[in-house]
Amino acid sequence: MSLSVKHLLGIKDLLPSDIELILKTAAQFKEVLQRPIKKVPTLRDTSVVNLFFENSTRTRISFELAEKRLSADTINFAASSSSVSKGETLIDTAKNILSMKVDMVVMRHSASGAPHFLAQHINASIINAGDGINEHPTQALLDSFSIQERIGSLKGKKVALIGDIMHSRVALSNIYCLTKMGAEVVVCGPPTLIPKHIESLGVGVMYDIKEALKWCDVANVLRIQLERQNKPLFSSLREYAMYYGVNKQVLQSIDKEIVIMHPGPINRGVELSSDVADSKNAIILDQVENGVAVRMAALYLLAGKKDQML
Repeated sequence: MSLSVKHLLGIKDLLPSDIELILKTAAQFKEVLQRPIKKVPTLRDTSVVNLFFENSTRTRISFELAEKRLSADTINFAASSSSVSKGETLIDTAKNILSMKVDMVVMRHSASGAPHFLAQHINASIINAGDGINEHPTQALLDSFSIQERIGSLKGKKVALIGDIMHSRVALSNIYCLTKMGAEVVVCGPPTLIPKHIESLGVGVMYDIKEALKWCDVANVLRIQLERQNKPLFSSLREYAMYYGVNKQVLQSIDKEIVIMHPGPINRGVELSSDVADSKNAIILDQVENGVAVRMAALYLLAGKKDQML
C-alpha cells in the first residue's frame, strides 16, 4: 500500500485510508524503537532538509531523530542564520537547497500556505511541520496514534479540544484527522477564541469547560498563543486559568476518568496545572515518544521505498 499524495501538506488532503496506513506503519516503527539497535537502513542515501523558518523544539528534534533512525542524510536550516536574513525569497532558498540534490523537505513557516506554495515550484516531497495558523499534520497524526494506543479505536470516541482554537494549527489538523477516523469532536474555550462557523467542520461547540470534560473521553488541552494574537481576546491569563484551566479540582468535580493530552509547550498554571500534567491520566510524554515513530512512518511512506523497512 502507498499514500494517495506526494506531499504531506495537511490532514485535509488525506483519505481515511492514508491516515490508517500512517498509523499502522507508525506502530511497526515504534516496535523498532524498542530494540537495542534503533536504527534501520530504510532511507539510506536519501537526503532530507529541515527547513525551519519558525522556532521549534519538540517538532524539530523529533523530525531530526526520525530521519537519523531511518539512516537518512539530514541537513538543518535555520532562517536566522541563512541568506533569508539578507532578503532571499522562499523559492530561491528552496531551489538553491534542492540544486544540491535534496530528496525531501520538512518545512515549518509562520505564513499559512507556505508549504503548499513551495510544493507547486519544486519536485521534492514536502512534509508540513506547521504553517501559520493553518495545519500541523504530523502533530494530529501522533495525537491520534496516542489516543488509539491508550483507549483503542478512534471510531466513536469523544474528544474535546480545549483552549485557543482560533490560532491553533494543531486544533484544525486534529479536527480533520479525528472526524475522518469516526471520532466525535467538540471545541471548548472563550467565545473570542472559537472561530465563527467552526461547526461547518462537523464539530460541536461548548463554552463551559466542566460540560466539555463531562462529555469527553479525551481532553486535548491547547496553549494560549499570545504571539499570534494581535489584540487582547480575554482579560488576563489569571482569568483564563480560573475559567478554562484544567486542574485537579475541576477534574475531581466531574467524577470521571479522562485522558489528558497537550501538544506542548505547556504553560503550567494557565491552561494546565502541574498536578494534572504530571498525573497518570496524562499521556503528554507518550505523545512526544510517539512523535518519532509517526514521523518515521510519514518519511518512509513519502519516500516510496518499500524495501528494508524493518
